[in-house]
Amino acid sequence: MSTQSTSIPRAVTHRPAGHWPTDKESASLTLDFDARHRRRIRLTSDDGQDLLLDLPKAVAMADGDGLQLDDGSWIRIQAATEVLVEVRHKDPNQLVRLAWHLGNRHLPTEIRDQVLRIRPDHVIEEMLVSFGAHLARATVAFQPEGGAYNDHDRHHDVRGALPQK
Repeated sequence: MSTQSTSIPRAVTHRPAGHWPTDKESASLTLDFDARHRRRIRLTSDDGQDLLLDLPKAVAMADGDGLQLDDGSWIRIQAATEVLVEVRHKDPNQLVRLAWHLGNRHLPTEIRDQVLRIRPDHVIEEMLVSFGAHLARATVAFQPEGGAYNDHDRHHDVRGALPQK
């Protein structure tokens, strides 16, 4: 009787887009936003390879990021498209107000130039329309803001941006 070792590859390192060796890419992994914000989970790459995401802390991965496997190879993260609601307003000041209302309700929101993107929610959509918003469905990748207290690689270092007392 023979036994074979079938250990599952582990993704142990995360690097943001532009900060990993894309020439060492061996596979890709397409995930929606929820699946891209993880620390430890079993996943299947786009070519069917099982792997274990095993990072030291939860990371909000974005399209183009890389995960290094324990064998040294890299996997490219691809953001899956999702059905979203694009929120627009003819008055940019009112769009800011709408963003405040979404944030006040702790809704994941992607902020783009003159448009906010959220997941469909009929109650929130009715509220936005009552404030004069124009809504449209879009099937695109979702990358909402991380939040002020997230330790996220993409946010700029704002220390010193405010006057010190």
